[in-house]
Amino acid sequence: MNWQEFTTLLALATAMSFSPGPNTTLAAALGANFGVRHAMPFVCSVPAGWGVMLALCALGLGALLLAVPMLASALKFLGVVYLLWLAARLVGLDVRIDRQTPAALAPADAKPPTVTFWQGAALQFVNIKAWLFALAVVSGWIAGRPDPGPRFTVVLPVMMAFAFASNLSYALAGSLLRGWLAGPDGSGRRLTWFNRLMALVLVATAVWMLYI
Repeated sequence: MNWQEFTTLLALATAMSFSPGPNTTLAAALGANFGVRHAMPFVCSVPAGWGVMLALCALGLGALLLAVPMLASALKFLGVVYLLWLAARLVGLDVRIDRQTPAALAPADAKPPTVTFWQGAALQFVNIKAWLFALAVVSGWIAGRPDPGPRFTVVLPVMMAFAFASNLSYALAGSLLRGWLAGPDGSGRRLTWFNRLMALVLVATAVWMLYI
């Protein structure tokens, strides 16, 4: 891979990884509600899940999946349902921020709802945008080249690193808003509206996925 191809890959990775989407929305929401530490399982799950997806696309399974209309439709349906479920969980969050501690506190003794590592990884596989992006990377930098193996060993860590960095950045940004979201009285009303806004972004993404 020459330096022009690598530079183009970096530009694409930056644009796709740091643009708002379901992953970055959830990372910001988890950071705002519970802090960066609580968001880390999800932050780590995104590059892990997407890395596996890229490998599947490099093997030709991604193109096969999207080439079958019934499978593509099923994938869209699962993705839409999953995003709407995550949006409902965000709207249903009832938390308040304690200014003296870094974590948001759930009412009574309830366990803070979150997105686990495996749920975050599963989100990648029901996200039609992620499949299309992975296929674009494979077709542009790996497939049909005389050295697909070495190219894959370069592309994979680059894409995973960008996926990790982007979601960590959004989680950090969310955590930095915690003081403001707590409000002057610590009631967390702003946090409630923030969660609703993040849920609305997920719903909008789900609707957009229907028309891809």
